[in-house]
Amino acid sequence: MKSHYYSAHAVGLRADLGRVIARDQMRVLHKKDAWRHFVIAGRQFAMLGLATWGLVYFTNPLIWIPLAFVQGFTVFNFTVLLHEVLHHCVFETRHPRIERLLALVYATPSGISASQFTRWHLDHHAELGSAEDDPKRHYLSPKRVARWYKLLYATPALFPMYFRAAARETATYPDELKRTIAWERTVSILFHLSVAALLWWRFGFWAAWRADLFPVFFVFPIAFTLNRLGQHYDIDPSDPAKWGTLLRGHWFWNFAYVYSNFHLEHHYFPGVPCYRLPELQRALAPFYAERGMRWQTYHGLIYGWIVENKRPHTDWSLS
Repeated sequence: MKSHYYSAHAVGLRADLGRVIARDQMRVLHKKDAWRHFVIAGRQFAMLGLATWGLVYFTNPLIWIPLAFVQGFTVFNFTVLLHEVLHHCVFETRHPRIERLLALVYATPSGISASQFTRWHLDHHAELGSAEDDPKRHYLSPKRVARWYKLLYATPALFPMYFRAAARETATYPDELKRTIAWERTVSILFHLSVAALLWWRFGFWAAWRADLFPVFFVFPIAFTLNRLGQHYDIDPSDPAKWGTLLRGHWFWNFAYVYSNFHLEHHYFPGVPCYRLPELQRALAPFYAERGMRWQTYHGLIYGWIVENKRPHTDWSLS
């Protein structure tokens, strides 16, 4: 049984946020435009297809390595599209069958189970702030404050770490959900094995390495780790308003991460679709100033995480 830790501790925060943003503005921010979602999704599929083509046909490292980073980040960003679906941020009204189909389609390129990701992520929202009940924090955050161990998360070692963490949390789920997760994960894994085998058979091993194996196993972990670094590692545990890291929006990261870099704002208002999060951040600027909240950047996070060897889920300004 979970404790709904965040709701129990964020009552005052909800009231404060309600005073900052007018009700009419909040309705606008929560408006879902399906066409905007599908434009973003279409862009991601186009990037995936074009990057795959380029990685198959170009052997010059000056070309294929940058393309591999585009490929790896694009594969990661399908989890962002899945994230939009599970928060019902695609359509103005619920469409369960279509949302279920979209969840399966978006989960497959990243090799994950849509149902596992959904349950895991919604529990993360409900239990934010709890070191035990938040599955992302309890099972996946580094317990060793050592640079070499932190860097493992940005390597292929991420995959056994993540799947071990997911398995531990999944063990607490109902049997029917466990079966669904196992089926979905098997389909996703078979899809990736089939893609790699097809590329290898049709274009040779090195084409498969460039177009699939390297982006998935070596770039995806970097995208995953950097994104997670900007979520809840530099926080103030004493204030629920600061249980997320405040990252200033930037056009490059907005594009590279499909707006998932606005993670603090997302926790405040999970029903706001990703493409409206920059506007939400601007609307919350007076609130941030009033609460004395610190802005972070990915450069600052990397420096604090690796160079200064900061602990996760702590206030990095204090040490």
